[in-house]
Amino acid sequence: MDLVALAPSTNGRVSGKSWKPNKSATIRSHLQNGVKTKSWQDRVDQTKRAQATKLVERELKEEKQAEATRRREITMARKKAAEERRRLEEDKAKMGARKAARLRRKLGRSKKVNG
Repeated sequence: MDLVALAPSTNGRVSGKSWKPNKSATIRSHLQNGVKTKSWQDRVDQTKRAQATKLVERELKEEKQAEATRRREITMARKKAAEERRRLEEDKAKMGARKAARLRRKLGRSKKVNG
């Protein structure tokens, strides 16, 4: 018995439709340039550089945040001290008025008499 040679196609099958193109493996045209052209070591180096850059940016951001926090604390301390001074002045003025009223009463002059 003679064996029939198979046609050079997938699994020896021919569609019989000459206008149809043969199917082939997918060509991935949307790969990133780094994946297509660069070696693994280049990608590792690039990742390390990116991480170092992010670390520096994070440190700068933290320094800036710390400076802002320090300034805010100084401002709040100043406001608190000013409020305390103002309150003490008011208390001092009240005490002065009370003492003056006591002295007037002692001398016999009251609001009714003195008007």
